[in-house]
Amino acid sequence: MSELGMEEPGELLVPSAVDTSGLPWDSFSAWLHCICVVGFDLELGQTVEALYPPHAKLTDKEVRVPGFIHDRALNKSSDGCLGDTQFCFRFRQSAGRKASLHCALDQMDRDSPVYLKKDPACFYGYVYFRQVRDKSLKRGYFQKSLVLISKLPYINFFHTVLKQVAPEYFERSDPCLEAACSDIDRWEEPLPGKILNLGIMGIVIKVGEITVKVEIHFFFFFFILLFFIFFFIPFKKFGFDLLWELVLLGEPLVVMAPSPSQSSETVLALVGCIAPLKYCSDFRPYFTIHDSEFKEYTTRTQAPPSVIFGVTNPFFAKTLQHWPHIIRIGDLKLAGDLPKQVKVKKLKNLKTLDSKPGVYSSYKLYLNRDDEIIKQLQKGVQQKRPSEAQNAILRRHFLELTQSFIIPLERYVAGLMPLQKSISAWKSPPQLKPFIQEEFMKTLEKAGPQLTSRLKGDWIGLYKHFLRSPNFDGWFRVRRKEMTQKLEALHLEALCNEDLLIWVQKHSEVEVVDLVLKLKNKLVQAEREHLPVKADVLSKLREHVDAIIQELPEDLQGILLKTTTS
Repeated sequence: MSELGMEEPGELLVPSAVDTSGLPWDSFSAWLHCICVVGFDLELGQTVEALYPPHAKLTDKEVRVPGFIHDRALNKSSDGCLGDTQFCFRFRQSAGRKASLHCALDQMDRDSPVYLKKDPACFYGYVYFRQVRDKSLKRGYFQKSLVLISKLPYINFFHTVLKQVAPEYFERSDPCLEAACSDIDRWEEPLPGKILNLGIMGIVIKVGEITVKVEIHFFFFFFILLFFIFFFIPFKKFGFDLLWELVLLGEPLVVMAPSPSQSSETVLALVGCIAPLKYCSDFRPYFTIHDSEFKEYTTRTQAPPSVIFGVTNPFFAKTLQHWPHIIRIGDLKLAGDLPKQVKVKKLKNLKTLDSKPGVYSSYKLYLNRDDEIIKQLQKGVQQKRPSEAQNAILRRHFLELTQSFIIPLERYVAGLMPLQKSISAWKSPPQLKPFIQEEFMKTLEKAGPQLTSRLKGDWIGLYKHFLRSPNFDGWFRVRRKEMTQKLEALHLEALCNEDLLIWVQKHSEVEVVDLVLKLKNKLVQAEREHLPVKADVLSKLREHVDAIIQELPEDLQGILLKTTTS
């Protein structure tokens, strides 16, 4: 176990002030952008009261994001959200904000599964909201949120951190947050392959390998949730695969829930149900009428965008009647041994303020429903099977379904890679073959999902629809980049295996200088783009460059060596 340099459990460091000159905040920045305290003022509305660490900044637009506080704080009667509530929201970072240059985050991002990578364009806000009666305040309520803002989608982990920090903060105020920031800045960076003991507020949170154990926590958070939420909507007509298809195809989907926590948890569960495929459209775990994108997402002048968002305000029931797919989540209370069954309803049956739980959609499934998974879960309820076991069944079902769907695509795309024998040191790396839909469809007859999935139906139609979706575009962009980088890496290996000094002796001085400059550019590219090439290959190629430079006249050596060092 590596030495973390943090307090032992039970000890708590409370500095009188944070010295930014002594704390560069590199480790803190690997995990969080900032911690902020958000209150609700009757006249000013939502206000950011404090921001930690001292150098942290949020733009005016980011500060105005409504999700920082429970929307019922905006109502005159707030009894419905008394106590503590945790939820998550997601918001766009302001245009012009510089991208993070943190090398640890970059390395972690490269080695993480695509659905656990940091979000380049958005922040996640992890909220701990407290509301209690307070007659000394004008409105009669104390209403405040403690929010962790991060690029990382580690939902369960950050909610665990908040459970330790927030109650302490509400009791002791600002010094507690200064201590928490100092603790986090002592954390080891979230690099793959490490087992971490992360000290926070006098306790230690043990986190396993960041690319494995955190992923497992991420899944358990989602799929335990999926079971409890979706079992309240046992789709007699469509089955669980209705939601899987809607998410896979990037269909516009809104979740109407009674609370921000149920809203955010349901949206995150939906996004996670197509893992290991990454959901590439926008999603908002908690969305309010005060959000800056409200008009963009609720306009009737154009078709609803490809987005999943969760809401709690009843106003959305009227505003979003034109949306093609709506999920209503009721209070999650079991009726006896089995949950009360709710039918899938046609959109035309959705009344303006219909509050009954259900799925409102006219979507026609491409695949036949999978009755087996519903029978397994129903049997588990009757036998009082542990929730962890139920979770594993549902998680495996979605995972196998997605893998069966993506394997034929992976197989076809792998065939777009040029043969290694076509790579020459003296020619530019060959181009990838184009993705041709008709050719891909022909492969499905013999190598389609029927080889690994028991489901029948219109797989061809499902693939055709998927190829027009943002999820395919995002997936293919990633795969094309990976294969292009692999070609560049193979080209570097080919150059490394050539005797470049013999080539130099047969070519002019101008051609040799041109070769040196091209090789140097390739080395810079390899480091900048983190190409999948072995370190000894790069080292040997640098030696080749140095040896070639030594063969040139002294004046050129000086210029090229100066360029190399700069």
